[in-house]
Amino acid sequence: MYQWLRRLFSGPARAGASALALPAARSASAKPAVATPPAMPFDQLDLVNRLYHHWMFDIEGESEFDTNAQEVQVLDALAAILNSQQSGSALVRRMPGMIPQLLQSLRRDNFSGAQLARTISSDVVLVATVIRAANSSLNGNGAISSVDHAVMLIGQEGLRHLITSVAFRPIIDLNSGHFTRTLAPRIWDHSERCAQANRALAEALGIDPFEAFLAGLVQHVGLIVSLRIMDQMAKGDKHLGSEMFCAGLVRDARILTCSIGREWNFPASVVNAIGEQAGMQKGAIVSPLGRLLTLTDYMGKVRILVENQRAPFGDPALFGGLPPSAAEAYRSLRAIDAVGLAAPGDAGAAS
Repeated sequence: MYQWLRRLFSGPARAGASALALPAARSASAKPAVATPPAMPFDQLDLVNRLYHHWMFDIEGESEFDTNAQEVQVLDALAAILNSQQSGSALVRRMPGMIPQLLQSLRRDNFSGAQLARTISSDVVLVATVIRAANSSLNGNGAISSVDHAVMLIGQEGLRHLITSVAFRPIIDLNSGHFTRTLAPRIWDHSERCAQANRALAEALGIDPFEAFLAGLVQHVGLIVSLRIMDQMAKGDKHLGSEMFCAGLVRDARILTCSIGREWNFPASVVNAIGEQAGMQKGAIVSPLGRLLTLTDYMGKVRILVENQRAPFGDPALFGGLPPSAAEAYRSLRAIDAVGLAAPGDAGAAS
């Protein structure tokens, strides 16, 4: 999977290419990677994770601490998958069949916008995504309802980026269970924000921007797979979300993500960075990409909490003790909210 993406996005740069292109590998002048401690205090991580999980599971006030019977069943089922020989990637819904065809078309300089629009029009998810992205770029100045118009507005490089994200985006069946239907869109929204912020910050930190983008995008694939287990085991009971359950679920889901990443031949640095989030402990040494992933995951959750009135903006308990790059990470996340497909160079302009 990774090599397939690399081949699609490799090749000589073209004059006038949009800043939305998936970034190339790190330049020779990039800073060498050095292992460093985690990006922020653990008590802040715990606080934000708890508030975020309350929002995810629609819990008002304090949650239960210990797991209930349904939660134990979910965690046991997830552990059984991790301990079995079952393919993790087999649990992930396959990308729509036309995605590789679209990306191959976009790789050509002389691609046909009209043909591309016809191909996109055959998939309702792609239609909605492309039109939404085009309208977001207008910042409220008019509206676009035509796929042809949207394709021309977004451009070749913007479509590359957008369709790559769609390739990994979970397809949410309206007939799926409560947890998949309600939580998967929230989880994926957070993942896309992290991917964009990672890409914006990576090069200055000496990290391969493509790998940073990929790590942010796929970090919660295992968690989205786990939602189907929750739907099966809960049998209509929506009372999930205790602190112990969330801790175990997120940890094991990240381990499942690592298994899937290895099957898809993702770079070891990406798999390692995601795995570091699962096994993070005080005093642990974290890779530069793992440190960036911790930061953008945290800031993305803070941004979502602020947006949904689950936390006040500027709360010292959320923003104190953060590294200097935290402010830029937050600005990147805000820019993504504002224009949907913000280019890295535009991130700092957001207030």
